[in-house]
Amino acid sequence: LLTNSIGGKQPVLLHIKTDKGKGYPPAEAASDKYHGVPKFEVATGKKLTAPAKTPSYTSVFADSLIDLAAADRSVVAITAAMPGGTGVDKFGKRFPKRTFDVGIAEQHAVTFAA
Repeated sequence: LLTNSIGGKQPVLLHIKTDKGKGYPPAEAASDKYHGVPKFEVATGKKLTAPAKTPSYTSVFADSLIDLAAADRSVVAITAAMPGGTGVDKFGKRFPKRTFDVGIAEQHAVTFAA
């Protein structure tokens, strides 16, 4: 495929679909959990950090967005393939019809919001 797309006289668009976590079973089972990781046990994928004593920024953001959306029906959540890392997954459980995941396309998320 790559050989066929090199050396032509016109532009070629090559679209490659990847699978996150391919080859590492814990990441294949939960690819959204292995985007940015703390220390973990390689054999099992289990995190080695102690639970936090304070709420995370993600949790505070999600709860605040949910509170805003409960008071204002025009509030929506848009994520670029990171619902778990942004708290939009929690928002989506409460407001599924007001939650949008545009895939790995941050620029499209901005255009979509407009």
